[in-house]
Amino acid sequence: MRDPYTKYSQLSYPDGVKGDSVSLDPFNQGPYVGVSDGRILKYNGTDFVDFAYLSPNRTKQICDGTTDISLSTTCGRPLGFSFDPLTGYLYIVGAYGGFYRVSPRGGLATKLATEVNGVPFHFLQGIDFDPIRRVVYFTDTSLVFSFTDILLGNPLIPDDSTGRLIEYDTKTKTLRLLLDKLPLPSGPAASGDGTFVLYSSVITKQIFKYSLPLIGPLPAKPQALLNLTGSPLKIKKAPEVGSFWVPVNVLLQVRPRLVHAFGFKFNSNGDVILIKDFAAEYSQAQVNVVQEYDSFLGLGGRTLYVGSVMVSNVGVYATK
Repeated sequence: MRDPYTKYSQLSYPDGVKGDSVSLDPFNQGPYVGVSDGRILKYNGTDFVDFAYLSPNRTKQICDGTTDISLSTTCGRPLGFSFDPLTGYLYIVGAYGGFYRVSPRGGLATKLATEVNGVPFHFLQGIDFDPIRRVVYFTDTSLVFSFTDILLGNPLIPDDSTGRLIEYDTKTKTLRLLLDKLPLPSGPAASGDGTFVLYSSVITKQIFKYSLPLIGPLPAKPQALLNLTGSPLKIKKAPEVGSFWVPVNVLLQVRPRLVHAFGFKFNSNGDVILIKDFAAEYSQAQVNVVQEYDSFLGLGGRTLYVGSVMVSNVGVYATK
């Protein structure tokens, strides 16, 4: 398939902060972004404005615009979020151990959990809301490797298999550990029909598919769906049911960390539909998320929103 996303622009963050997750709300407003000083910002058509934050200890005087890693626990650090399309609530994972929810009005998020099965969260990163099952899936990438290690450029532990895939039931308000002993998992994405959830592995460079039967026991193991040439991160649903996007970063150099970033669009059978090369706009910078949206009735074309923990803007690729 020919790359239709030929028109590129940027939406710059305030105060020089760096970003990561990107999403539109159920009314296609935004984008909303999680940034390095602990805020979730909303683009109002002109500027980014404050929407939500995670830490009750956060103050604008100390935190706004900070890039000081030592302040992360004080200011908070949202790494992923996903909207409930029915209620408009936003579910959020923080880099340093918190799972949260905030209302459509924004403000201070409510912490819902800090552990599952008695084991504290350590490096929460990816998240997705499943509107069919009314559950939230999220990943705890590692119990030994942290987001601070990422920021410091520390090399990954090649045999780290301490990651976990977790489910939160919004009806019963309970957590369930779906899978553990995973090699640096990221980016869960629920299927459009509630039959499976996908997650990626940074170490094995694969996408895995975990089936979710409506009745009966869960399967013991996931299925390897897609093998990639680089490390995949957060998976996001595409507008078509059964299609997804994942950023793939090919490591060029460890210190300083240099990568060649791509976006892969694929379907639930593991077929690659489109490969988007981000090298021209993200020269040697890691891409963390690729989110595709269709405009109203498709009249305005489609748009890719791209987030990177290494840059101070949202990349916007349009078809029209």
